Amino acid sequence: MGHLRVYTISDVLARCRRMQGYNVLHPIGWDAFGLPAENAAIERGVDPAEWTKRNIGKMKEQLCAMGVSFDWSREFMTCDPNFYKHTQRMFLHLHECGLAYQAESFVNYDPIDRTVLANEQVDAAGFSWRSGAKVEKIKLKQWFFKITAFKEELLRDLNVLAKDNGWPERVLSMQRNWLGKSEGARIKFRVSIPGVNYEADCTIEAFTTRPDTLFGVQYLAVSSTHPIAASLAKQLPDLNTFIDAIPSLPADSKAGFLLSGAFAANPLSYLDGSPEAVKAPLPIYVAPYVLGDYGEGAVMGVPGHDARDQAFWRQNCGEEEIRIVVEPSRVSTAGQQHSSISHPVDEVFVHHGVLTARCGDLTGVSSLEASQKIVSKLAQAGEYAVHAESWRLRDWLISRQRYWGTPIPMVHCQQCGAVPVPAEELPVELPKLDGEWFQGKGGNPLESAEDWMNTTCPTCGEGAKRDTDTMDTFVDSSWYFMRFADAHNVTAPFGPSAAEAFLPVDIYVGGVEHAILHLLYARFLSKFIATTTLWPSGGGPRNNGEPFQKLISQGMVHGKTYSDPDTGRFLKPEEVDLTDSAKPRIAKTGEPPTISWEKMSKSKHNGVDPTICIQKYSADATRAHILFQAPVTEVLEWDESRIIGIQRWFSRIWRLVAAAQPPPTIPPTPLCTLTPAESHLWALTHRTISSATIALTSSFSLNTLISSLMHLTNELSAAPPSATNPALLYHATSALLRMLAPVAPAVAEECWERLHAETGGKGKGGVGSVLDEAFPVADAALERGQRGGTQTCVVQEDGRFRVDRSMARIFIFGDLKYKTKIANGMFKKDEILKD
Repeated sequence: MGHLRVYTISDVLARCRRMQGYNVLHPIGWDAFGLPAENAAIERGVDPAEWTKRNIGKMKEQLCAMGVSFDWSREFMTCDPNFYKHTQRMFLHLHECGLAYQAESFVNYDPIDRTVLANEQVDAAGFSWRSGAKVEKIKLKQWFFKITAFKEELLRDLNVLAKDNGWPERVLSMQRNWLGKSEGARIKFRVSIPGVNYEADCTIEAFTTRPDTLFGVQYLAVSSTHPIAASLAKQLPDLNTFIDAIPSLPADSKAGFLLSGAFAANPLSYLDGSPEAVKAPLPIYVAPYVLGDYGEGAVMGVPGHDARDQAFWRQNCGEEEIRIVVEPSRVSTAGQQHSSISHPVDEVFVHHGVLTARCGDLTGVSSLEASQKIVSKLAQAGEYAVHAESWRLRDWLISRQRYWGTPIPMVHCQQCGAVPVPAEELPVELPKLDGEWFQGKGGNPLESAEDWMNTTCPTCGEGAKRDTDTMDTFVDSSWYFMRFADAHNVTAPFGPSAAEAFLPVDIYVGGVEHAILHLLYARFLSKFIATTTLWPSGGGPRNNGEPFQKLISQGMVHGKTYSDPDTGRFLKPEEVDLTDSAKPRIAKTGEPPTISWEKMSKSKHNGVDPTICIQKYSADATRAHILFQAPVTEVLEWDESRIIGIQRWFSRIWRLVAAAQPPPTIPPTPLCTLTPAESHLWALTHRTISSATIALTSSFSLNTLISSLMHLTNELSAAPPSATNPALLYHATSALLRMLAPVAPAVAEECWERLHAETGGKGKGGVGSVLDEAFPVADAALERGQRGGTQTCVVQEDGRFRVDRSMARIFIFGDLKYKTKIANGMFKKDEILKD
């Protein structure tokens, strides 16, 4: 149902734009590699290729049943070697530019899916986004894309995407936070570890955005992967045991391992006049709350001014005093700042303020000024500090130790190292594997595919081995939309002329769950491609290589979910008695179940098969129901019982069409002969056209589109056919059907043919398809109140109604004169206002 919703939205917009005269590309393809397909195939003991193609066939039948106007001539699968050879070309181009590299590092390992994950694929609690497994940290040699080389552009051009509400603010905020640019300083702390053989540079560097709190540092903490922790773990068994236990700790754990006997010195202690408190040695901890891939993998602990630091301090140091070195400032009438003594000691003050009396000669100095002075003094005293910036973003880890993905086009030679496969030898195809590998056998099957793995080095000709990792499937989805511009190009991913004609994508419809994973990667690869000859303009100086100009993030589809109130177990449909749908009962016990709305999933037994729904209610009714029940950006709670309202609406339209046959001669406009009541209908028709155009081209409020079309249908249906101008009824009904066509193309087509049955009908020398007609255009003059419409006014005197509301309708004509129901005479505007 999620697919049905997203494709319905895009189809409605595509059909509308075609009717408005645009050349529309609305393509379809299959992002077909990945763990879900491979795991499902293994469960069934079949080849992932066979399983994937079978499911593509089934889903293609569903899409055709939906009546979506895809351009099937551009269809492709990312698992087709004819496609993924171009993904391999992208890899080689990145490698040539120094943006694809191999490095050994600690990586996120999913023990269930048995593969590594990029940082973006691990949630805040440390669990895999796909399998839900607790992620482990292991050290491996892996392939990375240097996305950090584009970090400034990725951050800066979020402003480009924000213009004219191009991208939703919540998606922009998520990307800003993930990029995570912080301005601050790197502070260097000298370290003493007596009695331990530690030969590295005995310093710890910590990045901080608040140098003004340096007087309040009470400990240092390093990550479990910090060089000091890794080195000492080899000599300290208890530390090694602690580090091994970290993956099993809660995500918010404030546990710590004290490096006994190890101390650090606050660099402020080297400055003359520093308070005695900062000269005390600082204890050093290994702490899981410190991230190894942010800053320098170390934290200067300031319990008085950071909530996490205070929680850690309380757990590991008990009730020891917390040092407050920054307080809120109060400004005197003379404009001078003074420190305030009203801040409670037990609270965490995280804001800027002024330095307290604990800060020596910087007492009373503002946070911002103190930060500058502290960094400058420490830099002069011996390079203990330097102004710096830090980013949360890390390079994109693309290696996967799985079979069903694009092979990495590199070979490893003992003499030459890692060598790219020549472009003319692409694609490096996946080998056909024996069936035993799909019977649940562990490990990466490519590592045992000897005939495939053993090859020769392209440089020296000696024996070499292919890289057995495959690429993260987000590599495919980060550029495949560009392939639609030139889907059958054999020699290149796409040609420059096709790129200039179709890129960037004007409207992209996709869920907010891809705000980081897919959209950030797509922006990176798009910006890289804009530096090549494939897309020389990058969409022009106002686009800067961005892939998607307008982003519509549709909401999830939730289904009604029944669960056992005692155990919380989700109930299957056959376990719920719905004899009285208003009062469902658990079949076995007769007790009422817990009812909730949850994201549709097989495990919650609340899914709906789109094919069955379409067969039962029709594609058009299902599409219109999806659009009407919720704004496109909000969660849709699927309630099948309400589709009957859509079906009744379609029936009213059918009956209206039967009564709205065109007159023998159809005038271009019926304005000349309308009564006041008919003028109202005419004005309503054009207001509906105006609101529908806005909904389909700018606001994308497709639920209000359906609502306004229903209102127009009801108003036209209520007008007596025998007493209504035939030309008006025809023109209004024609406009209604053309506005309906993007939403319900089959219903609109049937009604269009019936509307013109007396003039030959479709295929009989009469009018053609309604989808080939122009989308109606609102009468601008009527919208401004200058022609033949009606406007309801309230006439008051001294706050009271002057006339009954039903009498206060004024008909507006092009000569700006007014005629009221009270009198038939014509009055000038000032006479109406006066009398």
